[in-house]
Amino acid sequence: MTLRIFDTGTRTLREFKPVTPGHASVYLCGATPQALPHIGHVRSAVAFDILRRWLLAKGLDVAFVRNVTDIDDKILTKAAENNRPWWEWVSTYEREFTWTYNTLGVLPPSVEPRATGHVTQMVEYMQRLIDNGFAYAVDGSVYFDVAAWSKAEGSDYGSLSGNRVEDMEQGETDNFGKRGPQDFALWKAAKPGEPSWPTPWGEGRPGWHLECSAMATYYLGQQFDIHCGGLDLQFPHHENEIAQAHAAGVKFANYWMHNHWVTMAGEKMSKSLGNVLSVPEMLKQVRPVELRYYLGSAHYRSVLEYSENALKEAAAGYRRIESFLERVGEVPVGEWTAGFAEAMDEDIAVPKALAEIHNAVREGNTALDKGDHEAAQSLAGAVRAMTGVLGFDPVEWGAGTNADEKSDKALDVLVSAELERRAKARAEKNWAVADEVRDRLAAAGIDVVDTADGATWKLQ
Repeated sequence: MTLRIFDTGTRTLREFKPVTPGHASVYLCGATPQALPHIGHVRSAVAFDILRRWLLAKGLDVAFVRNVTDIDDKILTKAAENNRPWWEWVSTYEREFTWTYNTLGVLPPSVEPRATGHVTQMVEYMQRLIDNGFAYAVDGSVYFDVAAWSKAEGSDYGSLSGNRVEDMEQGETDNFGKRGPQDFALWKAAKPGEPSWPTPWGEGRPGWHLECSAMATYYLGQQFDIHCGGLDLQFPHHENEIAQAHAAGVKFANYWMHNHWVTMAGEKMSKSLGNVLSVPEMLKQVRPVELRYYLGSAHYRSVLEYSENALKEAAAGYRRIESFLERVGEVPVGEWTAGFAEAMDEDIAVPKALAEIHNAVREGNTALDKGDHEAAQSLAGAVRAMTGVLGFDPVEWGAGTNADEKSDKALDVLVSAELERRAKARAEKNWAVADEVRDRLAAAGIDVVDTADGATWKLQ
């Protein structure tokens, strides 16, 4: 069966036909690292990691580009509020995103370009747009002329988001010299104290939308297969990417894919709503593989409503798969079922694919109960193939990981109880008991570290 994906640009299911046979080129709008990643951010990474894995499973050579927006108004504001250099601030949180991707089993991108490393490509883009009459410079800034582009032959501005041009306010705060409220910044003139780069129009820094257009075409070519991102990027970001590219004479992406939000109590998860759940906090409740299972379990175009119960149910679902494979024992990767392939080929329908996995698990457990180990092994091989495509094959993640984590938690409980006993003894000035606890922990290879917030421990 041929892969069909829902193209946001046409709002239809379209057969996937790569620009170059045997190859797939994918661009994903990545992080703007200005705070800890929350599960709303990471859902996009997991969703399109599954897409990438299915393309690879179908035998395609995949070029997967995921950018980092490392210069942005929010980054500069956060860094200034915390009295830190902007480059240190963004680097700190970029490492947090990288750690999160790796922890949740997201495959590394083919390349991970940063906006600040591609100013040359952006300057070339702006020059083409100015030469074509679709951009203009004002006092060191450069703006895209929406009115001029909207009237041009072949213009499709507004087609991705379905918005009317006259209603498309950009939400930008820097509006100095704009010819129209719909125009958007390609380049922002330098302000005192802000980082800047030289261009023919003056010192400044990139506009958000230009970054991705320049990086996508630099790495994937003037025409590539799929552009991905969150639904909230549809306008203005992706709409403006298309406008820039097409106005510069670039064909750009053939398909557009957007994942829906993670919500809490029906509201989109965002920092402004104060309902952010960071990944480190989530990992106090479930293992990384269980969080990945949860984030990838809904169809990528459906809302994923967060609740503790939903997270626990997802973790339990994963453990049922894990327990079955543990019952069977060592088994090689087999072949996925026809139903699984059909589900994945129909716009990456993960819920249907999961149903195939759990059906195989139930059949496999029944076979084991009847003593039919051969049938169970065959089903286990299929389960490994299917979970591998979705990125959570329990064997690949390692059965020992669960045991190690349980041991770590058990050790933490025991040591914490000893530290509480020591703290009580110190409060009562019972130094003999306090020293006894410390010495016993030291003999077990555990150092006690006293801090202003109380005692902590670490292995020697």
